[in-house]
Amino acid sequence: MISGMEHLTVANLEAGLDDIRRSPADRGRVELIVRRPAVDGRELLAEAVLDCVEGLVGDTWRARGSSLTGDGSAHPDMQVNVMNARVAALVAGSPERWALAGDQLYVDLDLSEQNVPPGTRLGFGSAVIEVTEQPHRGCKKFAARFGADAMRFVNSEAGRELRLRGLNARVVVAGTVRSGDVIRKV
Repeated sequence: MISGMEHLTVANLEAGLDDIRRSPADRGRVELIVRRPAVDGRELLAEAVLDCVEGLVGDTWRARGSSLTGDGSAHPDMQVNVMNARVAALVAGSPERWALAGDQLYVDLDLSEQNVPPGTRLGFGSAVIEVTEQPHRGCKKFAARFGADAMRFVNSEAGRELRLRGLNARVVVAGTVRSGDVIRKV
C-alpha cells in the first residue's frame, strides 16, 4: 500500500478490462497532462508545448537519457509516454494519483496495438505524435506505487496487446496540447 491506497489484485484489475476495451477507437480526449521536471517530480498542466527535439517542453526526457541508446542519450522513439486514462483510473484510483505512473499524456483512447500500431499518428491541439515500436512496460517504481499485481496485469499477454502500460511516441508536428483536447488518428 502507498499513500493510503490499497493495491488491487489481478482479479480486481481484470474486472475492469471491459471498461478499458470500451475506450473510443478514433476520437478520444486528453484527460491529463503531466510534466516530469525532476526525478519523481510531477507537475499537472492545463496545457503543454510538444517540441520535435525536446519532447514535452520542461520535461526531463532528454536529461534522463536511456540505456537503450549506444551513447546513453535520450531515446528518440521514447520521447512521449501515453497511457489510457481508464487504465490509470483502475490502477491508481483518483486522478491525483495517475501522474505516479510516470507518463506525460493520459488519454481516453484505445491504445491497443491493433487500433494504433507503430506509425499511427495521433493529433491533439496543434501537435501530432507518432506511435513508435518501442514497448512501454511497467517498472519497479510502477510496481511499488500500484502493486506487484498491477505490474503483472499491465505486462500480461492481454496487457501487452491492449498496451495497458501505455505506449511510446515521438513528436512529429510541434504544437500545444490542452487538457480536454480531442485526440484523434490523423
